[in-house]
Amino acid sequence: MENETAARRVGLCRSWLFVGGPQARAETAGQSTADVVILELEDFTPPAGRPAAREASPGLFRAWRAAGSLAAVRVNPLHEDGADDLAAVMAGAPDIVMLPKVAGPADIAALGEAVTQHERNLGPPEGSVRLVPNIESACALFQTREIASANPRVVACLLASEDLTADLGAPRSREGTELAFARAHFHAACTAAGVLSIDYPYTFADEEGLRASCADARALGYRAKSLVAPLHAPIVNAAFTPSPEDVAHARRIAEAFERARSRGEDRA
Repeated sequence: MENETAARRVGLCRSWLFVGGPQARAETAGQSTADVVILELEDFTPPAGRPAAREASPGLFRAWRAAGSLAAVRVNPLHEDGADDLAAVMAGAPDIVMLPKVAGPADIAALGEAVTQHERNLGPPEGSVRLVPNIESACALFQTREIASANPRVVACLLASEDLTADLGAPRSREGTELAFARAHFHAACTAAGVLSIDYPYTFADEEGLRASCADARALGYRAKSLVAPLHAPIVNAAFTPSPEDVAHARRIAEAFERARSRGEDRA
Protein backbone atom coordinates (compact mmCIF):
# COMPACT_ATOMS: atom_id res chain seq x y z
CA MET A 1 0.00 0.00 0.00
CA GLU A 2 2.88 2.38 0.80
CA ASN A 3 4.37 1.82 -2.66
CA GLU A 4 0.98 2.41 -4.28
CA THR A 5 0.64 5.69 -2.37
CA ALA A 6 4.12 6.78 -3.48
CA ALA A 7 3.31 5.96 -7.09
CA ARG A 8 0.09 7.98 -6.90
CA ARG A 9 1.98 10.95 -5.47
CA VAL A 10 4.50 10.83 -8.31
CA GLY A 11 1.60 10.79 -10.74
CA LEU A 12 0.48 14.16 -9.37
CA CYS A 13 3.89 15.83 -9.76
CA ARG A 14 3.77 18.56 -12.41
CA SER A 15 7.20 20.21 -12.27
CA TRP A 16 10.49 18.27 -12.29
CA LEU A 17 13.46 20.60 -11.67
CA PHE A 18 17.03 19.62 -12.53
CA VAL A 19 19.81 21.27 -10.51
CA GLY A 20 23.57 20.80 -10.74
CA GLY A 21 25.99 19.60 -8.14
CA PRO A 22 27.10 22.84 -6.45
CA GLN A 23 25.45 22.71 -3.03
CA ALA A 24 24.36 26.37 -2.74
CA ARG A 25 22.40 26.28 -5.98
CA ALA A 26 20.88 22.92 -5.16
CA GLU A 27 19.67 24.07 -1.72
CA THR A 28 18.08 27.16 -3.27
CA ALA A 29 16.11 24.85 -5.54
CA GLY A 30 14.21 23.58 -2.51
CA GLN A 31 12.47 26.95 -2.34
CA SER A 32 11.42 26.91 -6.00
CA THR A 33 7.92 25.36 -5.53
CA ALA A 34 8.89 22.52 -7.89
CA ASP A 35 7.08 19.27 -7.10
CA VAL A 36 10.26 17.26 -7.66
CA VAL A 37 13.85 18.51 -7.31
CA ILE A 38 16.50 16.42 -9.06
CA LEU A 39 20.19 16.41 -8.14
CA GLU A 40 21.70 16.14 -11.62
CA LEU A 41 25.00 14.26 -11.46
CA GLU A 42 25.39 13.74 -15.20
CA ASP A 43 25.55 16.70 -17.62
CA PHE A 44 25.17 19.46 -14.98
CA THR A 45 27.94 18.18 -12.70
CA PRO A 46 31.48 17.79 -14.11
CA PRO A 47 33.34 14.65 -13.05
CA ALA A 48 35.59 16.60 -10.68
CA GLY A 49 32.54 17.92 -8.83
CA ARG A 50 30.72 14.61 -8.42
CA PRO A 51 32.37 13.42 -5.18
CA ALA A 52 31.33 16.62 -3.37
CA ALA A 53 27.82 16.47 -4.81
CA ARG A 54 27.42 12.85 -3.73
CA GLU A 55 28.58 13.69 -0.22
CA ALA A 56 26.12 16.57 0.01
CA SER A 57 23.17 14.56 -1.29
CA PRO A 58 21.64 13.31 2.01
CA GLY A 59 21.40 16.85 3.38
CA LEU A 60 19.99 18.14 0.14
CA PHE A 61 17.34 15.44 0.03
CA ARG A 62 16.28 16.32 3.59
CA ALA A 63 16.07 20.02 2.75
CA TRP A 64 13.98 19.41 -0.37
CA ARG A 65 11.57 17.13 1.47
CA ALA A 66 11.23 19.69 4.26
CA ALA A 67 10.23 22.23 1.59
CA GLY A 68 7.51 19.88 0.32
CA SER A 69 9.26 18.50 -2.78
CA LEU A 70 10.12 14.93 -3.65
CA ALA A 71 13.88 14.36 -3.67
CA ALA A 72 15.32 12.78 -6.81
CA VAL A 73 18.73 12.16 -8.31
CA ARG A 74 19.88 11.53 -11.86
CA VAL A 75 22.91 9.28 -11.77
CA ASN A 76 25.28 8.63 -14.64
CA PRO A 77 24.94 5.47 -16.75
CA LEU A 78 25.93 2.53 -14.56
CA HIS A 79 28.85 1.56 -16.81
CA GLU A 80 30.32 5.04 -16.34
CA ASP A 81 30.15 6.86 -12.96
CA GLY A 82 26.63 5.68 -12.18
CA ALA A 83 27.58 2.80 -9.88
CA ASP A 84 29.63 5.18 -7.71
CA ASP A 85 26.84 7.76 -7.82
CA LEU A 86 24.27 5.22 -6.69
CA ALA A 87 26.40 3.79 -3.89
CA ALA A 88 26.80 7.29 -2.43
CA VAL A 89 23.34 8.80 -2.86
CA MET A 90 21.37 5.79 -1.63
CA ALA A 91 22.52 6.63 1.90
CA GLY A 92 20.11 9.58 1.69
CA ALA A 93 17.23 7.37 0.48
CA PRO A 94 16.13 9.44 -2.52
CA ASP A 95 12.48 9.14 -3.47
CA ILE A 96 13.37 8.73 -7.15
CA VAL A 97 16.42 7.64 -9.16
CA MET A 98 16.63 8.71 -12.80
CA LEU A 99 18.84 7.04 -15.38
CA PRO A 100 19.97 8.94 -18.50
CA LYS A 101 20.71 7.57 -21.95
CA VAL A 102 18.68 4.41 -21.44
CA ALA A 103 19.35 2.10 -24.39
CA GLY A 104 16.72 -0.53 -23.63
CA PRO A 105 14.85 -2.48 -20.95
CA ALA A 106 18.01 -4.24 -19.75
CA ASP A 107 19.40 -0.94 -18.44
CA ILE A 108 16.37 -0.45 -16.20
CA ALA A 109 16.38 -4.07 -15.06
CA ALA A 110 20.03 -3.64 -14.00
CA LEU A 111 19.28 -0.35 -12.23
CA GLY A 112 16.39 -1.95 -10.35
CA GLU A 113 18.62 -4.79 -9.16
CA ALA A 114 21.31 -2.34 -8.01
CA VAL A 115 18.80 -0.19 -6.12
CA THR A 116 17.34 -3.27 -4.42
CA GLN A 117 20.79 -4.34 -3.24
CA HIS A 118 21.50 -0.90 -1.79
CA GLU A 119 18.13 -0.86 -0.01
CA ARG A 120 18.94 -4.21 1.58
CA ASN A 121 22.36 -2.98 2.68
CA LEU A 122 21.38 0.50 3.86
CA GLY A 123 17.93 0.03 5.34
CA PRO A 124 15.33 1.94 3.29
CA PRO A 125 12.19 -0.18 2.85
CA GLU A 126 12.72 -2.44 -0.13
CA GLY A 127 10.84 -1.11 -3.15
CA SER A 128 10.50 2.42 -1.75
CA VAL A 129 12.82 4.08 -4.29
CA ARG A 130 11.09 4.72 -7.61
CA LEU A 131 12.74 4.75 -11.06
CA VAL A 132 12.35 7.20 -13.95
CA PRO A 133 14.10 6.24 -17.21
CA ASN A 134 15.21 9.12 -19.45
CA ILE A 135 14.54 8.60 -23.16
CA GLU A 136 17.22 10.36 -25.21
CA SER A 137 17.62 8.50 -28.51
CA ALA A 138 15.51 7.35 -31.43
CA CYS A 139 16.19 3.72 -30.54
CA ALA A 140 15.00 4.20 -26.96
CA LEU A 141 11.98 6.20 -28.11
CA PHE A 142 10.64 3.19 -29.98
CA GLN A 143 11.17 1.00 -26.91
CA THR A 144 9.51 3.35 -24.42
CA ARG A 145 6.70 0.99 -23.47
CA GLU A 146 9.11 -1.92 -22.93
CA ILE A 147 11.51 0.28 -20.95
CA ALA A 148 8.68 1.57 -18.75
CA SER A 149 7.60 -2.03 -18.09
CA ALA A 150 11.09 -3.38 -17.35
CA ASN A 151 10.82 -2.99 -13.56
CA PRO A 152 7.86 -2.43 -11.22
CA ARG A 153 9.67 0.51 -9.62
CA VAL A 154 9.19 2.58 -12.80
CA VAL A 155 6.51 5.22 -12.20
CA ALA A 156 7.34 7.70 -14.96
CA CYS A 157 9.56 8.28 -17.99
CA LEU A 158 11.13 11.55 -19.07
CA LEU A 159 11.62 12.70 -22.66
CA ALA A 160 14.94 14.49 -23.16
CA SER A 161 15.42 17.04 -25.91
CA GLU A 162 19.04 17.97 -26.55
CA ASP A 163 20.47 14.48 -27.03
CA LEU A 164 17.37 13.31 -28.89
CA THR A 165 17.48 16.12 -31.44
CA ALA A 166 21.20 15.48 -31.92
CA ASP A 167 20.49 11.79 -32.49
CA LEU A 168 17.79 12.70 -35.01
CA GLY A 169 20.10 15.15 -36.79
CA ALA A 170 17.53 17.91 -36.27
CA PRO A 171 18.24 21.55 -35.34
CA ARG A 172 16.91 22.52 -31.90
CA SER A 173 14.23 25.23 -32.03
CA ARG A 174 12.23 27.24 -29.51
CA GLU A 175 9.00 25.95 -31.01
CA GLY A 176 10.04 22.30 -30.77
CA THR A 177 8.49 21.33 -34.10
CA GLU A 178 11.35 18.88 -34.66
CA LEU A 179 10.13 16.93 -31.60
CA ALA A 180 6.40 16.91 -32.40
CA PHE A 181 6.29 13.25 -33.40
CA ALA A 182 8.56 12.15 -30.55
CA ARG A 183 6.38 13.97 -28.02
CA ALA A 184 3.17 12.34 -29.22
CA HIS A 185 4.68 8.86 -29.56
CA PHE A 186 6.37 9.06 -26.15
CA HIS A 187 3.19 10.12 -24.34
CA ALA A 188 1.17 7.37 -26.01
CA ALA A 189 3.76 4.74 -25.08
CA CYS A 190 3.89 5.90 -21.45
CA THR A 191 0.10 5.88 -21.26
CA ALA A 192 0.03 2.33 -22.64
CA ALA A 193 2.55 1.29 -19.97
CA GLY A 194 0.58 3.00 -17.20
CA VAL A 195 3.29 5.48 -16.17
CA LEU A 196 3.49 9.28 -16.08
CA SER A 197 4.98 10.96 -19.16
CA ILE A 198 7.25 13.92 -18.37
CA ASP A 199 7.74 16.42 -21.19
CA TYR A 200 11.19 17.71 -22.11
CA PRO A 201 12.52 20.93 -20.51
CA TYR A 202 12.13 24.30 -22.16
CA THR A 203 15.72 25.56 -22.01
CA PHE A 204 15.25 29.09 -23.34
CA ALA A 205 14.95 32.28 -21.24
CA ASP A 206 11.51 33.12 -22.60
CA GLU A 207 8.47 32.89 -20.32
CA GLU A 208 5.93 33.20 -23.14
CA GLY A 209 7.74 30.48 -25.04
CA LEU A 210 7.59 28.30 -21.93
CA ARG A 211 3.85 28.88 -21.59
CA ALA A 212 3.37 27.94 -25.24
CA SER A 213 5.46 24.79 -24.78
CA CYS A 214 3.36 23.83 -21.73
CA ALA A 215 0.15 24.43 -23.68
CA ASP A 216 1.37 22.22 -26.53
CA ALA A 217 2.26 19.45 -24.09
CA ARG A 218 -1.06 19.68 -22.30
CA ALA A 219 -2.91 19.48 -25.61
CA LEU A 220 -1.19 16.13 -26.22
CA GLY A 221 -2.25 14.85 -22.79
CA TYR A 222 0.88 15.48 -20.72
CA ARG A 223 0.47 16.28 -17.02
CA ALA A 224 4.11 17.03 -16.20
CA LYS A 225 7.15 18.87 -17.55
CA SER A 226 10.82 18.99 -16.62
CA LEU A 227 12.68 22.27 -16.20
CA VAL A 228 16.18 23.60 -15.62
CA ALA A 229 15.38 27.05 -14.16
CA PRO A 230 13.83 27.35 -10.66
CA LEU A 231 11.88 30.43 -11.76
CA HIS A 232 10.04 28.31 -14.33
CA ALA A 233 8.40 26.13 -11.65
CA PRO A 234 5.40 28.42 -10.92
CA ILE A 235 4.65 28.71 -14.65
CA VAL A 236 4.79 24.94 -15.15
CA ASN A 237 2.69 24.29 -12.05
CA ALA A 238 0.04 26.75 -13.20
CA ALA A 239 -0.04 25.28 -16.70
CA PHE A 240 -0.59 21.72 -15.47
CA THR A 241 -3.06 22.52 -12.68
CA PRO A 242 -6.73 22.31 -13.72
CA SER A 243 -8.36 25.74 -13.70
CA PRO A 244 -11.59 26.37 -11.74
CA GLU A 245 -13.35 26.34 -15.11
CA ASP A 246 -11.85 22.93 -15.93
CA VAL A 247 -12.97 21.55 -12.58
CA ALA A 248 -16.48 22.97 -12.96
CA HIS A 249 -16.76 21.54 -16.48
CA ALA A 250 -15.65 18.09 -15.30
CA ARG A 251 -18.12 18.23 -12.42
CA ARG A 252 -20.98 19.10 -14.77
CA ILE A 253 -20.11 16.16 -17.02
CA ALA A 254 -19.97 13.75 -14.07
CA GLU A 255 -23.27 15.01 -12.67
CA ALA A 256 -24.97 14.76 -16.07
CA PHE A 257 -23.71 11.19 -16.45
CA GLU A 258 -25.01 10.22 -13.00
CA ARG A 259 -28.42 11.74 -13.75
CA ALA A 260 -28.62 9.84 -17.04
CA ARG A 261 -27.59 6.59 -15.39
CA SER A 262 -30.22 7.03 -12.66
CA ARG A 263 -32.81 7.27 -15.45
CA GLY A 264 -31.49 4.10 -17.08
CA GLU A 265 -30.08 5.99 -20.07
CA ASP A 266 -26.80 5.07 -21.75
CA ARG A 267 -25.72 8.60 -22.59
CA ALA A 268 -25.95 12.07 -21.10
